[in-house]
Amino acid sequence: MRDGINLAKLGVPAVALVTEEFWSQGDFVAQSLGMPTVPRVQLPHPVAGTGSQRIREIAEAIAPKVIAALEPTDG
Repeated sequence: MRDGINLAKLGVPAVALVTEEFWSQGDFVAQSLGMPTVPRVQLPHPVAGTGSQRIREIAEAIAPKVIAALEPTDG
């Protein structure tokens, strides 16, 4: 979260990748750092240690969500 927020504050397009286990902590961090709407995509938990095939499956599943989160919105 902090990396994504720091990049966003610099004007660099960023999306934070947060596992479901830490999603509520991400809410807290984003709010406390003044960026409650920083783009985020939720991943299943755990990711680390699940093997390269599982990581590939997760990456393929979330890639469209990351791209969508980077697209400009109206307003």
